[in-house]
Amino acid sequence: MDLTASIQQRLKGIFPDFLGIELSAVETERVTASLTVREAICTTGKIMHGGAIMAFADTLGAVGTFANLPAGARTTTIESKTNFLGAAPLGARVLGESTPVHRGRTTMVWQTRISLESGKLIALVTQTQMVLPAA
Repeated sequence: MDLTASIQQRLKGIFPDFLGIELSAVETERVTASLTVREAICTTGKIMHGGAIMAFADTLGAVGTFANLPAGARTTTIESKTNFLGAAPLGARVLGESTPVHRGRTTMVWQTRISLESGKLIALVTQTQMVLPAA
């Protein structure tokens, strides 16, 4: 099983699965994924909730970090900043692309672009992941 399929399988039954995240590619230099905006992750205005956007981006940055971890190590998010630039309406297909800004021994920083299929950028997220050594 390739890395993308393996990680997608690990996400089954947990929060990223609830969000509907579908990983497209998991590589050490780039993670891509998509999801469809459905009512359960919307505000009352039928647009994707900001928390769902942040959770989508957080998942991609964490997956990217995971793909770069030494054997047995784990990761957790220690900081995240989101710039909301647009809205994703109910039914829209949202794309995410996460790339590393820094991949160090104790932390990794990832930037994630969230956009509509049309290419319109709806959010830019920068997050820091702590690398937890193997126990």
